[in-house]
Amino acid sequence: MCLLLLSDLTFAQPATRQLRLQEVIEMAQEQSAVARQVETTRETSYWQWRSFKAGYKPQLSIEGILPDFRRTINPVTQPDGTLEFKPVSNNYSEVGLTLEQVISPTGGSIFVTSLMQRFDDFERTQTRYNGNPAIIGFEQPLFAYNRLRWERRIEPLRYEESQRQYLEDREKIAVTATTLYFDLLLAQVNQDIAAKNLANNDTLYQVAQEKYKLGRLSKNDLLQLRLAVLNAGLAQAQATLDAQTALLALQTYVGLRDSLQLQLQVPEDIPSADVQAAIALSEAYKNRKENLNFQRRLLEAESGVAKAKGDNGFNASVYATFGLTNRGENWRDIYQQPENQQGVQIGFNMPLLDWGRQRANYKVAALDRKLVQHTVAQEEASFEQAVITQVNQYNMLKNRIKATAEADAIAQERYDIAKSIYLIGRISITDLGIALTEKDQARRAYIASLSEFWEAYYNLRQLTLFDFEKQEVLTMKEAE
Repeated sequence: MCLLLLSDLTFAQPATRQLRLQEVIEMAQEQSAVARQVETTRETSYWQWRSFKAGYKPQLSIEGILPDFRRTINPVTQPDGTLEFKPVSNNYSEVGLTLEQVISPTGGSIFVTSLMQRFDDFERTQTRYNGNPAIIGFEQPLFAYNRLRWERRIEPLRYEESQRQYLEDREKIAVTATTLYFDLLLAQVNQDIAAKNLANNDTLYQVAQEKYKLGRLSKNDLLQLRLAVLNAGLAQAQATLDAQTALLALQTYVGLRDSLQLQLQVPEDIPSADVQAAIALSEAYKNRKENLNFQRRLLEAESGVAKAKGDNGFNASVYATFGLTNRGENWRDIYQQPENQQGVQIGFNMPLLDWGRQRANYKVAALDRKLVQHTVAQEEASFEQAVITQVNQYNMLKNRIKATAEADAIAQERYDIAKSIYLIGRISITDLGIALTEKDQARRAYIASLSEFWEAYYNLRQLTLFDFEKQEVLTMKEAE
């Protein structure tokens, strides 16, 4: 019977899963809702890049009109100049195949087209064909803003920037997961402290009752111990609630759907290497998106100036075609001894009076460029400051862990000694309470120092995209 009762109690307890900090971070980066958002954003950037590259490759298209049927009465001018209204019933069809290639250095394009047209006159029972077996054409803007050339310089930077943004977002997930990990770990430590304090205070209270009966303890000290037991019970209840809340927050963020209780391990194995500010700053400029972002924004500002200059001055374009054309009563006639066809067109546009609009547009674009230059310079300085500050904080927190760990061990040993001395009546309950408070504070301070260190560690990784423990750059391959 006892075995059955023990078995029932065992199954009634929720299963517990041991987790380390790195395991929680990996789960958050793989299965959390934020990770899926980051992955979707990355895929969007990839297909935008694919779309951009496809625009510079040959484009094959077919277009036409099938059919354009009309049955109506139209005015028709007669040979003698009079007007007669005649019934019209016809159909017009057209289909063309075009291969086009843009020329990014010049902003123009070349194309090859094959066109076939058919006209059916149902009133006269006639069918006629007209077509161009092949036409080679060229279109080139002159003195205009070349969008293709600027995009070819800007879009690769934008795509590479999005790839580095993906790595930064993953490290940001690591920072958030670390914060939630230590929130739960500290709550579990507080829960453990509260349970131990309740047990210790209860034991001391039981001993104090015996001393009180023997007249060896004052009523005041007994009541103080009883109050400590009550406070310890309240602290345990609050610590349990805090642990449940922190557990739910971590599970929700990481994406854990099971009902397992998590027991977190204290990550005491910290990286041994110190970080030099100069190295961190160099890696940040090489790896982060900021350097690319600065370049892209400056290029976009230059592009705006070029557009304001090109769109408001003398604009001209050349359009030229050379090909073959023919007509006939049968579509095969189009391809029998076709005739040459040429065409050249030069168009231009030059404003003569615009009341200073051209100059104003150019001035606005030039001032926007200057503003971007100043903004980028300020952001660059702020970025350097953020990296250096984070390095200093990392090194300081790393050195502080040793002191807080020693303080935690000393405070625990001091409390054990104080408890033993109190039991033989050589110190007061006040001194024991002080030792207890210092023990709890030292333990919490040690966990807090670990929390601040690991958050600083992953913040530094995010700012530099560099793993200082392995001494290697974070790459897309590692992220995948």
